[in-house]
Amino acid sequence: MIKRLFLALFIVGTPLAALTQAQGDSIKEYRHHSLDEVVVTGTRDETDIRHLPMTISVLNNQQIKSRYEQSLLPVISEQVPGVFVTSRGVLGYGVAAGSSGGIKIRGIGGSPTTGVLVLIDGHPQYMGLMGHSVADSYQSIMADKVEVVRGSASVLYGSNALGGVINIVSRKLQEDGGKTDARVSYGSYNTLMSELSMSNRKGRFSSILNVSYDRTDGHRDNMEYEQYSVYSKLGFQINENWNAFIHLNVSRFDASNPGSIAVPLIDNDSEISRGISSLSVENNCDLSSGAFKFFYNWGRHKINDGYQVGATPVTYLFNSKDMMSGLMWYQSVSLFSGNRLTAGIDVQKFGGEAWNSFYDGNLSDLADKSEEVVAGYITARQNINSVLTVDAGLRLDHHSTAGSEWIPQGGVSYQVSDLSLIRAIVSKGFRNPSLREMYMFPPQNPDLKAERLVNYEVSFSSKVFINKLSYSVSLFYIKGDNMIQTVSSGGRPLNLNSGEIENRGAELSVNYRANERWLLTANYSLLDMEKLVLAAPENKLYLGAVFKHENWHISSGIQYISGLYVNIHDLSQEEFLLLNIRGSFKLSRDVSLFVKGENLLAQEYEINEGYPMPKATFSGGFNISF
Repeated sequence: MIKRLFLALFIVGTPLAALTQAQGDSIKEYRHHSLDEVVVTGTRDETDIRHLPMTISVLNNQQIKSRYEQSLLPVISEQVPGVFVTSRGVLGYGVAAGSSGGIKIRGIGGSPTTGVLVLIDGHPQYMGLMGHSVADSYQSIMADKVEVVRGSASVLYGSNALGGVINIVSRKLQEDGGKTDARVSYGSYNTLMSELSMSNRKGRFSSILNVSYDRTDGHRDNMEYEQYSVYSKLGFQINENWNAFIHLNVSRFDASNPGSIAVPLIDNDSEISRGISSLSVENNCDLSSGAFKFFYNWGRHKINDGYQVGATPVTYLFNSKDMMSGLMWYQSVSLFSGNRLTAGIDVQKFGGEAWNSFYDGNLSDLADKSEEVVAGYITARQNINSVLTVDAGLRLDHHSTAGSEWIPQGGVSYQVSDLSLIRAIVSKGFRNPSLREMYMFPPQNPDLKAERLVNYEVSFSSKVFINKLSYSVSLFYIKGDNMIQTVSSGGRPLNLNSGEIENRGAELSVNYRANERWLLTANYSLLDMEKLVLAAPENKLYLGAVFKHENWHISSGIQYISGLYVNIHDLSQEEFLLLNIRGSFKLSRDVSLFVKGENLLAQEYEINEGYPMPKATFSGGFNISF
C-alpha cells in the first residue's frame, strides 16, 4: 500500500514538477520562494510551511468573515478537503442525544468528537468528563485564522489528535490604534446573529473584546437555540523578545432537541456554560523561541432528557461540572544552519462530577473522577541544501490509569522548484479513553486502553501560470486498532478495545486567480473505508467563486456530498447538492450591507438520522466599522 501511494504521487507529481520548474526558470520575478506561509500548528514555533511534512490547510480572516457564519465549523467543513462536520439545523449544535457538531478528518473523529483535537492558540478544548469538544464554543468572531492539520498530530499534541488538529488562532495587534466592528443579521426562522468587536493597542498594551448574541426558533417545533459569548484577550509586550497574553472565553447556550421525526421528544432541553482561561508568556529571538502556558477550562451542564409523546415526564435533571487544567512548556532552538530542535513538556489534569438531581430534592451520583497526564516530546528538523527538509519526533505520554504510549513521527519535504513541493510523513496517533467511557453509564469499563492508529501520507503542491493557479493533491492510508466500541458482553453493553479502522483516500485543493476581480476555488475528498464510519462521506466536492469589483463582493459555492452513512446497521446513505450565495455592498468606508441564501436548491437531506435539515434559508444584515 505505501509503495503504491508513493508511486502514484511520483507519477502525478513528476510531469507537473517539470512544468513548474520550466516556468520558474523563465520568470525572474518568481525566483523567491513562492510557497511560503507561516503556520504554528504543525510545529510549536512559527514555521515556514515549506519545511513541514504534514498537510496543513489555512483559512484566513477574509475567508472566515465573508462567510457570515456564527460558527467556524461550517466554514472549515466547506473549505477544507477531508473535513466533515455534522449538523441538524439552521443554528446551534447542542449536546447529548440528538446533538450534532461531530468533526471527522479522513473518517477519524467520532460523534461526539473525541478523535480530532480542537485548540485555541494551542490550548486543548475538550471536556474533562466527556472527553470531547463542545462545537457551539468555536465562534468566527474570535478567529484571525484557522489552521487544520489533516492527519495524526499526537507527537506535539498528545491524546485526541488521532485524526488531526483544528487550531483557532486569535489576532495579535501589531500597530497602535483602536477599532470597533459591529455586525447584525436577521433571517429565516426568526434567526438573529449579532456581534461586537473592539480592539486597541497603545504602546506595550493591547486588548481585544468580542461580545456576541445569537438565537433562532429553529426550523422544527421545540428546536429553539440561544447563545451568549464573551471573548477577551489582553497582551503586554515585556520587551522586544518577550510577550505575555491573558485569554478569557465564556459562552452560555440553551438548546432544545425536538427528537427525531420518528421519535419526537418534549422538554429535551439543555443549559450549557463553558469557560476557558489561559496565561501565556512567549519568547521569540533570532535562534530560539518558545512559551510557557497555563490554562484552565471549566463547564457546567444541566440537561433535561425529555420524554416521548404520551409518556411520563422524567423526574430528574442530569447535572455535571467538569474541568481541565494544564501547563505547557516548549522551547525551540537552532543549533546550526538549517537546524531546528524543539523540546516540550505537557502536564494535564482533567475530570469532574456528574449527578442526577430529582425534583423531590434527592441526588444520585454518577461520577466523581479525575485523571492526570504527563508527557514529554522532542522534535528535530534539518534543512539540507535549502530544498530537502527531514523531520522527526518522539513523544512519551503517560496517563494515570491507561498507562504509557510512545508516539513516533517522521517525514520529509522536498522543494522540487521555487513553485512546487513534495511531502511525505508517517505518524502515529492515539487517544486515551475518556472518563465517560471508563466510569459513566452502563457501557463503562475502567480497564480501557488507548486507541492507536498510523497515518501514511504523501502530497504534492504547486503554483503555475505566474502564480495564478495553486493546487495540492494528497494521498493517505490510515490503519488503526484498539478502537473503543460498545459490544454486548454477558447480556449487557460494555466498552472494549476491540475495533479496527482502515481508511484510504485522496484529497485535492485548487485555487485560480483569474484576475483582480475573480477567484475560483475547488476541493475534493475521496474516502474509501474498509470498516464503514458514520457521518463520513465517501465523496465531498466543493466548487466556489468569488467576485470583487469596487464596492461589491459576491461569492457562491456548490457542495456535493455522497456516500454519507447516517445509519451503519441498515446502510442508510444520503446524497445531496447544496447551493449557497452571499453578497455584500459597501455603502461607505465604514458601513456595508450583506445578504446570503443557503440550500437554494431546497434539497431534502439529513446528516443526523431523523433530523431533516432546513430547506432554503435567507438572511441579511449590516456591518459597521470605525
